Amino acid sequence: MKKTPLAWGLLLALSLTWGSSFILMKRGLEAFSSDEVAAIRISMAFLVLLPVFIKNLTKQYLAHFKGLMLTGVFGSLIPAFLFTAAETRISSALAGMLNALTPVFTILLSILWLKIKVSRHQIIGLSLGLLAAVALILFDEVPDMFKNVQFGFLVIIATVCYAISVNVIRKYLSGLKPLGTTAWAFTIIGPVALVYLLLFSDFRLHLAEHPQAASSLMYTSILGVVGSALSVIAYNYLINRAGTVFASSCTYLIPIVALFWGLLDGESVNFSQIACVLLLIFSVYLLNRD
Repeated sequence: MKKTPLAWGLLLALSLTWGSSFILMKRGLEAFSSDEVAAIRISMAFLVLLPVFIKNLTKQYLAHFKGLMLTGVFGSLIPAFLFTAAETRISSALAGMLNALTPVFTILLSILWLKIKVSRHQIIGLSLGLLAAVALILFDEVPDMFKNVQFGFLVIIATVCYAISVNVIRKYLSGLKPLGTTAWAFTIIGPVALVYLLLFSDFRLHLAEHPQAASSLMYTSILGVVGSALSVIAYNYLINRAGTVFASSCTYLIPIVALFWGLLDGESVNFSQIACVLLLIFSVYLLNRD
């Protein structure tokens, strides 16, 4: 597929936006629990996109309900809860660096599910990517390595979910408009998150009593509106116009942006981890070679 200047511009914007999402999650966790931050994020995206859903309430989208539900659940709902749970124990920088596994699993699932042909350099890229991800977790200097591995694995599961969503869009939803696809996906999962937030969590208590509730809510709302709703629209557009692997290649810059924010916030990152993330980025390069 042809890579237009618009596609490259969207790729850069997505990289900067999603690279900043990990520090936004961290700010949300200052006042709210991990599940509350995730539910706020999904709920805000749902409410913003609701008018778009109403406009696109057509038989064309109803016919693709299963695919829309799958991309909503695996592309947004599950990862939102996994990432915030992970960041209660690991740094935002490490979460952002591990997120670079997304294209690795995207290619792997494409091979296993969609039966695409794979080259030797892509096999090398897959192997290096998985090796780098494991090393990233093991080289993190923390007192409890078991907890670090356990919560780092949550991020890895989230990247697998992203990969499932990307391939669902490629296989079942490529003929739909990105704006309508995103609105439908969030309308399917949004009410679940909103009901949980208001009826089954301590969100209202934390909002009323925590001194940092206002700022945490603001950061999480930005995460939901910009980091989820608007970004997923752009991401779906990229998948349709430039292909799944190119779209998932925003992970070249996401770990760098996340690393920058982490260091700025005083998080500890060692040279071994920087070497690992460079290896992970190189693996993504190999996966994208024609």
